[in-house]
Amino acid sequence: MIQIGGQMYAISDPLVLGIIAGALVVLLVLVLLIATLRRSGRAADMTAPIIYQMDQLGRAVEMLGQGQERLAGGLQTVSDAQANSQTKVVQTMEMRLAEVQRQMNETLHVNALKSARSISDLNERLDKTLGTNSEKTTKSLTELQERLATIDRAQANIEKLSGDVLSLQDILSNKQTRGAFGEIQLNDIVGKALPRDSYTLQATLSNGKRADCLIHLPNPPGPIVIDAKFPLDAYEALRRAKTDYEVNEAAKALRTAVRKHIRDISEKYLIEGETADGAIMFLPSEAVYAELHANFPELVREGFNARVWIVSPTTCMATLNTMRAILKDARMREQAGAIRKTLRMLHRDVEIVVERVGKLDTHFRQAREDLDGIGTAAERAGKRAARLDNFDFEELAPDEGAQVVALGKRD
Repeated sequence: MIQIGGQMYAISDPLVLGIIAGALVVLLVLVLLIATLRRSGRAADMTAPIIYQMDQLGRAVEMLGQGQERLAGGLQTVSDAQANSQTKVVQTMEMRLAEVQRQMNETLHVNALKSARSISDLNERLDKTLGTNSEKTTKSLTELQERLATIDRAQANIEKLSGDVLSLQDILSNKQTRGAFGEIQLNDIVGKALPRDSYTLQATLSNGKRADCLIHLPNPPGPIVIDAKFPLDAYEALRRAKTDYEVNEAAKALRTAVRKHIRDISEKYLIEGETADGAIMFLPSEAVYAELHANFPELVREGFNARVWIVSPTTCMATLNTMRAILKDARMREQAGAIRKTLRMLHRDVEIVVERVGKLDTHFRQAREDLDGIGTAAERAGKRAARLDNFDFEELAPDEGAQVVALGKRD
């Protein structure tokens, strides 16, 4: 690269090559001139040609100078064109850079707005989500507290039930308390199934024996006794038995206990002319009742033969409901006369109502006739009013004209 007039040119540029060629020509001319001057002393006849050559050389140098000037002008023009081109390129680049910067600013502004909206939407969704999660968490905590409270209450109930079970075990372990437990359960069932005046608790019979409950049924069958028995010891021994020997011994003990209860009830509570010809043995345990019917059917048959019927809490309730129906039927028979009298009075009340309805119907019919007469009169009055409203003295009917008095002038 060569710098000329503040501009940089490549060596391969034609202008640069021309300048170099001109410089070489000038240098060659100078060398020839020096050589000619050295030879001038050798021969005088060579002066004219030398002068001629010098003249030609001067002209060539002058032409070379003119060419150099033209070359310099061309170089200046090229330099100016290149400067203008660079200026235009710079301006174009500046314009493009400005446009790119403007587009980038717009893009950044749009992206900033989008980012702001996205952040705002995200914040709003986060707020909603946090609010919803907070409500759900609060609700879950509330439900958890309620469930914990329920668990605490259940735990308290379980503890209380455990205490009740222990108390029940203590009660059932003693024969007297076990008998009281059966009587209490029997009293509760009877109190729910029958009216209070239809039974007597701890009733004393003519033989001096006291029954747990005496149901006052009409004859037949007559008052029937219910006595509570609970052969729990023999039943528990049968449940705990592991070997065949233990099972047989426990079964014998259960048969002995049940037979004794059947015999005691049959001997104590079956009194001819005072009680029914049968009695009920109440077992306050469904398990004992099921065991007897499943594995000891002979005991049930012995009870039937002795006119002692074995019942559990469930079957006792069904039996008492049957007795309730019997009591209701008996009382209805006792009150049959009062019922017939009440029916006659009810029939008379119905007749009075029918008579009064007939009178009321007569009043309504008379009122309808009066209303119809009032309507007819009102319709007739309306027609006459309409006729008076359309009255025309020049269009009187012959029969109506005779009734009109002519109007005269005043004196």
